Amino acid sequence: MKHGRRSLLGMVMLGAMEPLFAALPPAAGGGGGPTLPEAARRLLDTELAAVADDPAFPLASLSVVALRGGRQVYEAAFGRRTIGNGALPDRPATPASLYRIASISKLVTTLGLMQLLEDDKVHLDADVSTYLGFALRNPHFPTQAITLRHLLLHTSSLRDEGGYFWPATTSLKDMLLPGGALTWSKQAGPGAYYSYCNLGFGVIGTLMERVSGERFDRLMARLVLQPLGLQAGYNPAELAPSVQANLATIYRKRPADSETWNPQGPWVAQVDDSAVFPPAPPPALEGYVPGTNATPFSPTGGLRISARDLGVIMRMLMAGGVHEGKRLLQKATVERMFARHWAYDGIGGNGNPLGSILSPRGLGNAHYPDRPGLWLTPGFDAVGHLGDAYGLRSVFAMDRARGDGVVVLAGGTGADPAGAPGLNSSLARYEERILASLYRRAILGQA
Repeated sequence: MKHGRRSLLGMVMLGAMEPLFAALPPAAGGGGGPTLPEAARRLLDTELAAVADDPAFPLASLSVVALRGGRQVYEAAFGRRTIGNGALPDRPATPASLYRIASISKLVTTLGLMQLLEDDKVHLDADVSTYLGFALRNPHFPTQAITLRHLLLHTSSLRDEGGYFWPATTSLKDMLLPGGALTWSKQAGPGAYYSYCNLGFGVIGTLMERVSGERFDRLMARLVLQPLGLQAGYNPAELAPSVQANLATIYRKRPADSETWNPQGPWVAQVDDSAVFPPAPPPALEGYVPGTNATPFSPTGGLRISARDLGVIMRMLMAGGVHEGKRLLQKATVERMFARHWAYDGIGGNGNPLGSILSPRGLGNAHYPDRPGLWLTPGFDAVGHLGDAYGLRSVFAMDRARGDGVVVLAGGTGADPAGAPGLNSSLARYEERILASLYRRAILGQA
C-alpha cells in the first residue's frame, strides 16, 4: 500500500505566470444541485493553497473534489503535475490530472469483481482454487479453503513479505504454491486473522482474468471505466495521447531508491515521469495468457485516474449503482459491498493493527466511523479507501446516507510524512488539514 523546489500552487513555467493558485468551479456534468457559498469557497481555496504551499511541508501537487447531497459542490487543483526543476517546463495540476492512486485501486477493482459476481461467474464463499485452476492453500493449514471474501477482507492468510508483483513472464501459480517466494501466515488460517495484504488483490485480478478470458486492464475498462465514461486505466500505455498528457508525476524530495529525505533539495520523480519517459506497457506482455499473472497491471494500486473521475465513481455508488440513468451494479450488490464484514476485536486476537487502530472493513473498502481513533475528520462518518505509495497519499471517502464525500489526491511531499503525524488520526498532519477544510467548508458550507 505504501511509497523541491517549493510548490508554487498552480504557477505555470511556460513563459507566463498564472495566479499563485487555481481553484476551478464545479465541472460540467457534476450533477448540479447545492452550491457552495462564495465565502466558504474563497476560504477553502485559501486554506488548501496554504496546505499545499506550506514551506515546512510543501506538496508537489494536490487535486480535490467534494460532494454534498450527492452532487459535486467543489473541485480544485494546486501545484504542478510536472516539475521541471529548471530543465523542463512545469505543468500545473488540474482536476483532470491523472494520478496513480495507490490502494483506492482496490475499491475500483472490487467494482469489476462485483459485476462478475452478479453474472454468476464467481461466488464470494467458493474455494478460489476452482477459478484459478490450481489448489491455493496455506501449507500450514492445507485443509482450509481460501475464498474471495477472505481476499477482499485481507483475512486470507496470504502475506506480502514474499512480494506482490512479478513480471508477466512469471506464473503467479509458482509464487503461490508452497515452496514459492510467497510468505504464508503460520499463526492463523484463512478467515481467522486480518493482516493487510496487497497480494490478495493480485490474486483477485488473476482470477478475474481466468474466469473472463480477458486481460485485467482491458477487462476493467470494459466493465467499469468505459461505462462510466472515465478517462482512466490500469495500463497508462493504452490511454489516449491526450489523456496521457494529463498524467501527474509522483514526487518526493528524496531519491527513489533511498530513505534519506532532502527537504532543501529538488523534487525527485518516483512514478509516471511521463515528461521524460512516455508511458510504457508492462514488459513482456507479448504472448501473455490472461489468468497467468495480473500483478503487472497492479489491481492493488495501479489505476491512473483523476479526482474528477473518482467523483463520478463516488456519485454512482451514492446512487446505488446507477450512472446517468444506466445501472452498473445492482443496489443490493452495492449494499453488500459496503456492509461491515469485519471489525477489530480490540485485543489483537483477530487482526494486526500495524501501529494504529484498525478500520472496520467492507468488501474491498474500509469504514471510518465518526469516533476518535477511527474517523478521518471529526463529524464525518465515512466508507471508502485510502492510498499511500511512492509519495502519493490519496483519500476516497463518502457518507453514503447523506451523499457527502471527498476525494483527495496529493502527488508527493517535500518532507517525510512520518515526521508530521496527524493529531487526531493515523493520517499525516497535512492530510488532516485538507480533510478538515473540505468537510467544514464544502460539506458543512461554513464560512
